[in-house]
Amino acid sequence: MANLKLGINLGFAINKYVEPEVWTRIVAEDLGIKYVQFVADLLNVFLPPDIVDRQVERINECTQKHDLAITSTFTSAFTRVNHFMHPDADTRKAWLNWFKRFANISVQMGARTTGSHFGILTFADYDDVRRREFIIEEGIKNWQELSWYCKELGMEYLNFEPMSIPREMANTVEDTKELLARLNDGAGIPFKVCLDVGHAPHPNDRDPYRWVRELGSVSPIIHIQQTEKDHSRHWPFTEEYNKLGIIHGEPLIEAIKQSGATEAEIIFELSHREAWSTEFRIIQDHIESVNYWRQFIKN
Repeated sequence: MANLKLGINLGFAINKYVEPEVWTRIVAEDLGIKYVQFVADLLNVFLPPDIVDRQVERINECTQKHDLAITSTFTSAFTRVNHFMHPDADTRKAWLNWFKRFANISVQMGARTTGSHFGILTFADYDDVRRREFIIEEGIKNWQELSWYCKELGMEYLNFEPMSIPREMANTVEDTKELLARLNDGAGIPFKVCLDVGHAPHPNDRDPYRWVRELGSVSPIIHIQQTEKDHSRHWPFTEEYNKLGIIHGEPLIEAIKQSGATEAEIIFELSHREAWSTEFRIIQDHIESVNYWRQFIKN
């Protein structure tokens, strides 16, 4: 059986629990989780370097205090942009520099990998077949340059997340495999996948467990959320939503086993929209979600 660890993506903390002293206490004490996926929206490296350096030092002090491990970093809601597939060449270059700086602070925080969605095509570029392939090639070229940079930093691998629509790339199992192969042809360190069990809305690929069975062996990180078929709800795993949703412990663990994976971090990526009905449930919903998954994952 694969070595599974339960972790958390810090997207839930954006604009709510931004202080390192606060989110580290919540993760360690309220949730009882050790493994953390840090997100760029909590510390965007477009900020002045002196601010970034002070924040990294503060984050490291807090994670050490609470015995937390930042094992990976990722982009998030505010950084869900075109980046390596922006139509403007100078903007693509700027984002390559951004990712290099993000990789630097990721290593300083202890992460062994960083990642993002692959990139996003505009409609104009997507609708023009020749332009589409050119921009995809640009994305591959930039990711591969980043991989050699991250190799020098000592990272183990890079990863990208299959998304929900063709413009955002890798929205079918087959497309994901093809893109992964293209990225690894000339990469400095291996490229792997960060699956999300809610990103299966393509009409031919709506079974989230098929994604895990076929790609789990190359997905050392799996985002989990409770969701309905054909949607990516990012609901918590509470009794209320577990009755409505399609993601459950037994079939997910079985799918990971069938994939041949030897290890994986199963990472909560839950989202609470700004509403009276959810604003004051964030921590309790996460606690209930952890309690549900602790039936299946002890680490």
